[in-house]
Amino acid sequence: MQPHSILARSAVYTLLLAGAVIFLFPFLWLVSTSLKPIEQTMSTPPTWLPRASYATLDGRRTEVTLDHPVADPPGYWHVTERQVSGTQPDQLTSAVLPVTAIETRIQPRWDNYRTALATMGGPGTTARGGTTSLGADAQVSFFTFLGNTLLVCVLGALGAVFSNAIIAYGFSRIRWRGRDLLFGLALATMMVPFPVLMVPLYGVFKGLSWIGTLKPLWVPAFFGNAFYIFLLRQFFRTIPEELSEAARIDGCSEWTIFWRIILPLSKPALAVVALFHFLWGWNDFMGPLLFLTRKHTFTLALALQNYQSQGGGVQWHYLMAATVVIILPVLVLFFFTQKTFIQGIVTTGLKG
Repeated sequence: MQPHSILARSAVYTLLLAGAVIFLFPFLWLVSTSLKPIEQTMSTPPTWLPRASYATLDGRRTEVTLDHPVADPPGYWHVTERQVSGTQPDQLTSAVLPVTAIETRIQPRWDNYRTALATMGGPGTTARGGTTSLGADAQVSFFTFLGNTLLVCVLGALGAVFSNAIIAYGFSRIRWRGRDLLFGLALATMMVPFPVLMVPLYGVFKGLSWIGTLKPLWVPAFFGNAFYIFLLRQFFRTIPEELSEAARIDGCSEWTIFWRIILPLSKPALAVVALFHFLWGWNDFMGPLLFLTRKHTFTLALALQNYQSQGGGVQWHYLMAATVVIILPVLVLFFFTQKTFIQGIVTTGLKG
């Protein structure tokens, strides 16, 4: 290998590694913050690793919070016994101790995840607009939000695959007058932003009495999407026409050709559509914010925003822990489906 080639490859790999670190930094900071106590989440200077401090107070070895350094004498800290469940702040022991009497070690707070998921539903649920959906002391479980999100994502993905595959087949494999013009009009709908459609859609779903239910979030997936239609159409055009012609000679109908020949050969593209829609439904915030009014119907994205706006201030360590739990499933899903995902993207659009 030539020296300039080695230098070029090294430069490319260095740039790729630097880009990976830059993109990975926010996620690493998210995980780090989720494992810290509250006082370390906004500390200056910031700390990467969660730490715990221990000292002897009133003859007891206990965990303490480092409040602030003492100016006189130097080298001392004002510390307070860490509050545990059921302990009132005025019952905590405080002292001024030298730095040598304080032991600090790395200690992740895994309980942050349990507490965050347990308190995500809030102390009570009153729907927006003043309509009470549950009792004043009721609390919605995290698994209720998870179930709502999975329902929207799974049904939406099934609808997206089924409807867009049929439409794309009609645009790619069947010749009829006005086909290309109608396909161009379908693509033109991609330029219409969702905020333009919010008011008309709200009026339609209100007329159907769907406001406050999950139906507005997954039923529209059964009526096609311009991007998915384009993606599947391009993939269907890469399948040789001879296969369809041979099936027609054997007496197969268009539906049989579509179901028994085209779909089995299009699994990578169908998987890409399902994955795209699943990820979109999992991360969708505007739709649930617009159409859902009762907390027990919230999806995870809306529940996370509601958790952030709960009274008493933002508990950043709990908020970050809940965020990690919410984004982890999509990371795992993409990790196990990345081969199929990349194959579907690469083989799409090979034929004009």
